Amino acid sequence: MKIGIVTRNRDSWSSTQLREALTRRSIPHLCFSFPHLIARVSCKPYLNVGNTSILDELDALLIRPIGRGSLEEIVFRMDMLYRLQRLGLCIINPPEAIEHCVDKYDLLAILEENGIAVPRTATTENVNDALKAFNELGGDIVVKPIFVSRGIGSTHIKDSEVASTTFRAITFYHGVIYLQEFVNHGSSDIRAFIIGDRVVAAMRRVSNSWKTNYSQGARPERLELDKVMENMAVKSAKLIECKIAGVDILESPKGPLVVEVNSQPGWRGLQSVASVNIADEIADFVLSELKK
Repeated sequence: MKIGIVTRNRDSWSSTQLREALTRRSIPHLCFSFPHLIARVSCKPYLNVGNTSILDELDALLIRPIGRGSLEEIVFRMDMLYRLQRLGLCIINPPEAIEHCVDKYDLLAILEENGIAVPRTATTENVNDALKAFNELGGDIVVKPIFVSRGIGSTHIKDSEVASTTFRAITFYHGVIYLQEFVNHGSSDIRAFIIGDRVVAAMRRVSNSWKTNYSQGARPERLELDKVMENMAVKSAKLIECKIAGVDILESPKGPLVVEVNSQPGWRGLQSVASVNIADEIADFVLSELKK
C-alpha cells in the first residue's frame, strides 16, 4: 500500500502531520504537486510523477490545496483528478466536492436547496443589479471573491458609494460580484471539522474584528457543538460528498448559518485545542475507505 499526498509544500504543517501519521502506520507515501504530473491519452502510464505511475503504484490520493493557477491550469488539474477517479483510484476529496466547495455561489445554492440555512446572498456580473441587491440586503454587506478562501479579499461595505466603486472595479477585471448580507455574529464563528459522517473536532474562532479566519490571526477555543449545529455541519459536507471538510458556521440572531464548506481545510489552529490527533483520524479514514 502507498498513499499519494498532493501538496504545494511537503514540509507545510498539515502535510507534515499527514506524513507522520502515515509513517506511524508503516504506510509508504509520496508527496508531489500538480505541476509535476504528466497525463497521457492512448498511451501509458496515463498519469505519472517522475518514475511513479499513479494508477499502478498508489492506492489513494489525499488532496491538499489545489494551488493557485490560471483558469487553464486549474481546469487541467481537475481534469486529471476526474480521470483518475474514473479509472478507479480513491481520491479524497473527490474532484466534484472540490469544485462545489471552491465556488461559493454553487455551494450555498446546493445547501439552501436542501434545507440548510445560509446567509442571504446575491451574485451578478451587472453593477446596477448589484447596487439593487446592496439595498435589498439592507445596505450592510460583505463582498467576497467567489473563488477565494481564508477571508482574503473579503470586504465589509456599508456605504453605497463605496459599494458602487467596488462593484465597478470587480467588473472592470471581469470578475463576478458576490455580495452577502453582513451577519451580526460578534467577533467569532465556528469551524467544525468533518471526517466521513462525523464531527471529529470543533472550535470557536475568536478575533478582534469581523474576520475570524485562523490564518488572519483569530484565536481558537475548544468547542463542543450542540446537536443542531453538528447535524447541520455533517449534512452540509455530505450533500456535496465532501469526505474531509471544514464547515464554517455563523451564529446569527436568527440561528446558525453555514457560510462555507472547505474541501481542503487546514487544522493547525484546531489541533491546538482538539482532544484527538486529526492527522491520525484522517489516516485511519483513508484506510477505512480503501477497505470498502
